[in-house]
Amino acid sequence: MSPLSETLISTTDLQVGFSIRKGPFQKDVLKAVDGISIDIPRGAFFGVVGESGSGKTTLGRALLQAVPVTGGTASYDDGDKRFDLGTLSGAALKDYRRRAQLIFQDPYAALSPRMTVRDIIAEPLEVMGLTRTREETDARVREVAATCRLNLEHLRRFPHAFSGGQRQRISIARALVCGPRFVVADEAVAALDVSIQADILNLLKALQRDLGITFLFISHDLSVVAHTCDHVAVMYLGRIVESAPTRALFHAPRHPYTQALFSAIPSLDPDDRGRAQVLKGEIPSPTNQPSGCTFHPRCAFASDLCRRAAPEAEKDASGHMVSCHHWQDLLRTPVEAPTAAPTQ
Repeated sequence: MSPLSETLISTTDLQVGFSIRKGPFQKDVLKAVDGISIDIPRGAFFGVVGESGSGKTTLGRALLQAVPVTGGTASYDDGDKRFDLGTLSGAALKDYRRRAQLIFQDPYAALSPRMTVRDIIAEPLEVMGLTRTREETDARVREVAATCRLNLEHLRRFPHAFSGGQRQRISIARALVCGPRFVVADEAVAALDVSIQADILNLLKALQRDLGITFLFISHDLSVVAHTCDHVAVMYLGRIVESAPTRALFHAPRHPYTQALFSAIPSLDPDDRGRAQVLKGEIPSPTNQPSGCTFHPRCAFASDLCRRAAPEAEKDASGHMVSCHHWQDLLRTPVEAPTAAPTQ
């Protein structure tokens, strides 16, 4: 048994690259995750936000060992076992799979239409050999179903008989049945109505509180992130540009990209217009990243220094980290957290 650590997941300069063909005789590397260093505390609800193409999903899959790590280091330590991610195979990888699970975004595509709910939830137990008899499997399935607010009669039905929210609860039950300590929720409420989002988010928060599960919560919805996550990391082009406790980040974002994201949150005040900052262009290609600070082509405050040199990450005593040459000059009126969040 390893010494008890307050950090469950730790990465240092984590990189994930994919080789792509540019022509008949030329290959290039797509840097989906490019030098990420984070520490995710045990029992935390850790949020990751950013535009599509920023590398959020690839980061989550790398931490689950679903895509290969091509550089840097990552480790998992729950107090019982410690794993060096990126080098796992065989029995060690199977053991890690039991401790780290994924909740998919689309509850309609994630469930097999030919399996009953009971069989869907029981499948991880049977594949991993965690139960010895059908009675033991059924008992565990019923326990997890009740935890996820599913009725016992639901276990005999097929997925087509359920709504989106019910299907997502089935997906959550399947992820929890093997007793994981770490769960990646990749846009887990994006495909649901707002009222159903509230139900699923409340369920995830209850699981975090009651079972001590650590969540990596990937989302585009900043209002959801503001009211559910303990800590938030902002990704841009495979890198984390700012990371801080949620309240501190939403009260005073320091990076121009973070400020632009927050300014685009719809306001409940009909008279509050023209607040959004319009970013120039689109996120650059990961195969052809800009020199220096990768955000400088879209940043209104970019200088020659930004074009020449990549900024170093600066972190204060509160844990607020930012990678920007001019963040101290850009502090302005604090941005309030959004008020229209589906968590009540």
